[in-house]
Amino acid sequence: MSLPPPRHSFADDAQGIAFGSFMAAVSVVLLTHLGFVTGQTAGLAILICYGTGWSFGPVFFAVNLPFYWLGWKRFGPTFVAKSFMAVAILSALTMILPRHLQFGAVHPAVGAVLVGCLTGVGLIALFRHGSSLGGIGIVGLYVQDATGFRAGWVQLAFDAVLFLVALTLRDPVTVGWSFLGALILNLTIAVNHRKDRYIA
Repeated sequence: MSLPPPRHSFADDAQGIAFGSFMAAVSVVLLTHLGFVTGQTAGLAILICYGTGWSFGPVFFAVNLPFYWLGWKRFGPTFVAKSFMAVAILSALTMILPRHLQFGAVHPAVGAVLVGCLTGVGLIALFRHGSSLGGIGIVGLYVQDATGFRAGWVQLAFDAVLFLVALTLRDPVTVGWSFLGALILNLTIAVNHRKDRYIA
C-alpha cells in the first residue's frame, strides 16, 4: 500500500504562486503591447483599460473583488487567500514590469503563441497550488450547482461576449490573433492540467 503524497508546504505554495503570477504578468505586458484581448476577468479588465485608458493593475484588482465572497463560500478561505495574493502580485507586477521589460517588433502569430503559453504555464502553476486569477470560473461553478448548466459553457459564453465587445475597440485582425492566443491558452490547460498529477 503506497503512502499518500506529502502536501505542499507554505514555501512550496509561496514560490508556486509567485511563479504563476510572474508568468501571467509577463504575458499581460506582451498582450497589451500587441493590443490583444483575452478572456475571463483579465479580458474584462483589459477591455475596460482600452476603453478608458486606465492602468490594468488597479482595474484587474478591482474587477476581482466581488468574486472573493463567492470563492469563500464555494472553495473556502484558503483558496480565497491564495487567489487574493496571486491577483495582488499580478496587479503590482503589471505596473512595475513595463519599466524594466519592453518589447520591440513582435509578429502577431508569435505573440499569440507566446501569450497563450506564458499564461497557460502561469495558470497551471497557480491551480497546482490551490489558487486562481479570476472569478468567472467561480460564477460558472455556482451556475452549474444551481441549474445544472455546465461551468465550462458559462465561461465560454462570457468569453464570447468579451470578444464581440472587443470588436468595437480593436480591429478584426487583432481580435483574430487574440483568439488564437486564447485558444492556445485553453489547450495548454486542457492538455496539461490534471489534478491527479499533483501533490495536494
